[in-house]
Amino acid sequence: MDKQGILNKYTKPEDKLIISKMIDKQELSSVKNKIENTNFLDIYQSNLLEKILKQEKVENYIISGGKENTERKIIVFYPEKLKSLVEMDYRKILPITCIRIELPKEKYGNYSHRDYLGGLIKLGIKREKIGDIFVFNNGADIIILEEILKFLKTNLSSLTRFSKATIEQINLSDVREKNINREKMNIIVASMRLDCVISEILKTSRTIAEKVINESRVFINFEPINKITKQVKEKDLITIRGKGRFEIQEIEGITKNNRVKLVINKFV
Repeated sequence: MDKQGILNKYTKPEDKLIISKMIDKQELSSVKNKIENTNFLDIYQSNLLEKILKQEKVENYIISGGKENTERKIIVFYPEKLKSLVEMDYRKILPITCIRIELPKEKYGNYSHRDYLGGLIKLGIKREKIGDIFVFNNGADIIILEEILKFLKTNLSSLTRFSKATIEQINLSDVREKNINREKMNIIVASMRLDCVISEILKTSRTIAEKVINESRVFINFEPINKITKQVKEKDLITIRGKGRFEIQEIEGITKNNRVKLVINKFV
């Protein structure tokens, strides 16, 4: 790949960094004839990198989070000699595993996604080493890169919140997937501008909606957005930090006053 040529197409420093690292991994795999992988990527990052790989007609890579429908994924590059193995079962080359934390009964229901992630971060684990976290009443299944497995097995119980928990490695096939609950909302907006949509979703003024956007608390399809005039589209996933996640399910129609009727899915 023409690394510099590709990087010149992007302006955001964070995009350039993640693209540069991905290209380095791909080239190393090709030159050294071995498996290489990225860290975990969010949806925006994985979509960005996959788009580049397709444009550059790169082959011999897989994108996976360890289970179907995971949000956080890695890209694994592999040499031609492993192509037949990957085609039979790509999971054999995934450097991903899972830690299960089972809480004692007196702790059931006490911890959220933030508590589990915060515990890992407190141990010094970088976010990009951690995949999806599936939280249940009695604990959580946490997908991770294999490189941090030994450290977590040794150190997780040192955290007060997990000192009495049972901690074990499990197969990816045994990871429990939590049902995602959605609450339907019907809103009417003056236009599909981001500030208009945020204002109606949060049931607040346009001034406050603009403040939330300017504070970099709003993401569309996991890309941070701070432009109030950004046009929102059907099927866009909007995350508002501290308020939740919302999907533009459908543009239902136009009112007599030329306002737009939207059906929103709120993830609860």
